Amino acid sequence: MASNGKLKEINRVVLIDTELIVPNPAQPRSTFSQKDLESLADSIKVNGLLQPITVRRVDSHFELISGERRLRACKIANMRTIPSIIVDMTDKDSAVIALIENLQRTDLNYFEEAIALKNLIVEWGVSQTELGERLGKAQSTIANKLRLLRFDELTQNLILGNQLTERQARALLKLTDDSKIFNAIEYISAHKLSSLQTEKYVDALVNAKPIHTQHSKLVVKDIRLFFNTINNAIKVMNQSGIPASAQKIESGDFIEYVVKIPLVN
Repeated sequence: MASNGKLKEINRVVLIDTELIVPNPAQPRSTFSQKDLESLADSIKVNGLLQPITVRRVDSHFELISGERRLRACKIANMRTIPSIIVDMTDKDSAVIALIENLQRTDLNYFEEAIALKNLIVEWGVSQTELGERLGKAQSTIANKLRLLRFDELTQNLILGNQLTERQARALLKLTDDSKIFNAIEYISAHKLSSLQTEKYVDALVNAKPIHTQHSKLVVKDIRLFFNTINNAIKVMNQSGIPASAQKIESGDFIEYVVKIPLVN
């Protein structure tokens, strides 16, 4: 590592051993595309790293503030050192900047964004008003994003798996019964409802009124929609490590579905 003392290294570009850099614990992004990282690594091999990462000194190592994709790509490119800017920053400011950088890249899904916002509020005492000012968003926008965390992880995965928008997900918050939520997710996805149509559909469910959309009525004639809902739920549980299974048995005038979910201690 190139350094002329703690004071002189601040806000200067220096080379730091990649093994001395640890991730930011407030990093809101939980998934990184391996294909994108390898593509970035190939570019770095040819052109070098065009933008240094930002770190702060913590004891005998460095904590990443921004640039995790670049750091991961440099490691894939087998770079032993990486150009870095060392800044003097508090834990709170580091967490806020890590979130802001990722929000500006717009590659967080809206649940990851909501979790990051909640962590800043709970762990660092940042108010919704301060977050709004830092992110350039209204306080009501922050509050609406946080409301999405009322969905449990299973429901979040179903919503994302069916590619619902954030506005559609917020509309589902009006439903309190899990089975209605699951059926609604499947219906919205299968009929490719717009955000406005979704809101009207959910309002009709809440108010028990007939649905008037250009697609269909509330009574779903295609029973495969319900089968798909069950299958999607089983798939999400399996992905979460729960070895659930379902068996469809056709017998005479009815179809029997047997779902087995192991008890988890």
